[in-house]
Amino acid sequence: MSDKISPEAREFEYKAEMKQLLDLIVHSLYTHPEIFLRELISNASDALSKARFRMLSSDEGLDREGDLKITITVNPEERSFVIEDTGIGMSEEELIANLGTVARSGTLGFMEAMKAKQQGEGMDANLIGQFGVGFYSVFMVTDEVTVETLSAEAGREGRRWRSSGQGTYTIEPAELAGRGTRIAFTLKEEFKEFAEEYRLEQIIKKYSNFVDFPIMLGSRQVNSVAALWQRSKSELKEDELTEFYKFISTDFRDPLDHLHLSVEGAVSFKALLFLPAEAPMELLYQQGALEKHGPQLYVRKVLIQHECRDLLPEYLRFVAGVVDTEDLSLNVSREMVQSSPVMSKIRQILTGKILSWFDLLAREQPEKFRQFYKAFGPIIKIGLNTDFTNRDKLIDLLRFETTKTGEGEYVTLRQYVERMAAGQGEIYFHAGNSRSQMLGHPNLEYFRKKEIEVLLLTDPVDVFVIPSIFEYDKKPLKSIEKAEIDTSGASENEGERLGSEVAAGVLDLFREVLGERVADVIESKRLVSSPVTLVSGKDAMDSQLEKVMKMMQQEMPTSRKVLEVNISHPIIRNLAGKQAVGLTDDPVVRAAVMQLYEGALLLEGDLESVTDYVARMNELVEAATRAGA
Repeated sequence: MSDKISPEAREFEYKAEMKQLLDLIVHSLYTHPEIFLRELISNASDALSKARFRMLSSDEGLDREGDLKITITVNPEERSFVIEDTGIGMSEEELIANLGTVARSGTLGFMEAMKAKQQGEGMDANLIGQFGVGFYSVFMVTDEVTVETLSAEAGREGRRWRSSGQGTYTIEPAELAGRGTRIAFTLKEEFKEFAEEYRLEQIIKKYSNFVDFPIMLGSRQVNSVAALWQRSKSELKEDELTEFYKFISTDFRDPLDHLHLSVEGAVSFKALLFLPAEAPMELLYQQGALEKHGPQLYVRKVLIQHECRDLLPEYLRFVAGVVDTEDLSLNVSREMVQSSPVMSKIRQILTGKILSWFDLLAREQPEKFRQFYKAFGPIIKIGLNTDFTNRDKLIDLLRFETTKTGEGEYVTLRQYVERMAAGQGEIYFHAGNSRSQMLGHPNLEYFRKKEIEVLLLTDPVDVFVIPSIFEYDKKPLKSIEKAEIDTSGASENEGERLGSEVAAGVLDLFREVLGERVADVIESKRLVSSPVTLVSGKDAMDSQLEKVMKMMQQEMPTSRKVLEVNISHPIIRNLAGKQAVGLTDDPVVRAAVMQLYEGALLLEGDLESVTDYVARMNELVEAATRAGA
């Protein structure tokens, strides 16, 4: 610790989590040292936004002197670095809360992410901003930091915070002229490049060009401070839009597309919205992750909420951007936002405009829509069961691979219906883990032979939402595996069919051997080349949905399937012959029945004991190859 500490200074010890955090930052992020500037500017911008908001929305005593700006001063010879803002400032209590402790629960998540990355390809610079630990990145480039701050609230006193990031920090009184925060330090020798103005200007234009306050580098302003959403579409340039998107989203990729809106009427607002090129993993795999997302809400160009969840329904909160209205009060609270009829109207209009945007992409830029749907299709589908107002629009956005498309090619439900065969009254779907697995499934045999198109559902979300559509264009959606599926008018199965009495006998043989393992054994009308298959009963849960529920560790009663038997298949006819001559107790016959049943289980992914299955198969092979057999 520096020997410049005043006798009035009090020393504090970092909490254990902070010590771990600082150690990880200092020793794990040297590949991205420039992000310290992005984070310090971001913190300064937040402080300025809070000051501006308080000045506009409150009559209470505040220090209102001076412009709202960020000033950076460097000295290359001394390697000194100073960044100052005229924002809201901090009290001593806020200094301790913001700089001396793990101020956000996300910090611990950040540490876990860092530890995981240490074994991989290196840290992603965006993790710093994502988890809200940006200030501490300064310890990558310096050995000691001094923070001087004065709260804008009337009657507050200045404070000086100093730390070397080694486990302790000090706080002492400081005489300061005006509100805001000043951060000063000396750069390590290996990071002296950050004392050069040209280098800092590069970084500012890369990360912070659209900060909503002037960033002064010495006496020059180096950022744009441009409210792009307030400009007309014709004035917007693609490179500006891309930079702005990266700034507000902290995404290092270019956006896939953007939407500029200027709405006047019952409510008036302007919006600039962006589609990310890829979905963050957290949106797809972390339950509740969408709750944390939403566009930024501005009122008369003043930032009110950084992540306004009330602007969009949950299934659209991956859309990034800015919404600015003059129809809300600057003094709006979170509760007022939720209950405001203005917000409800904006949300309604935004939702409709965004869904129309997606539809326009699908019609005019199909490749771009394909990329969008691949990334966000699973999230969009959530809206089918939550947004009943826009349900029809969402259904028309759905895309499916089918038995008549190539891999990676998709059709809409409208296209499916338009090419349905004469007399087909239902839309058929089949759910599974992969296209290849579904195409080889026995339950598809009848449909493929008759050239009846079947939707192939590989997205786990599909089994929850697609059956809830019930019908499209007055045509019911049906799973092909339902036991009562209507196959009237089907042609005869291939091969020689058994007589009704003999067929009944072989079905009874299956029922006797399998017992309670199945709900029933019936003659199949759908099988063509396979001997047996398992299907769900008429009122039973779809088998794929049942699997997904079990994967989610939901307690599910064990459902018994119906075994369908192809009575024209050679194996079934052979078994019928054995049964007809009284060999129902023959061990080979009973083993064959069990093997057929467990083979069907294997195809469904439900076979519990592969060892028993293989052992029985070996016994049957031995019997078949025995001399004189």
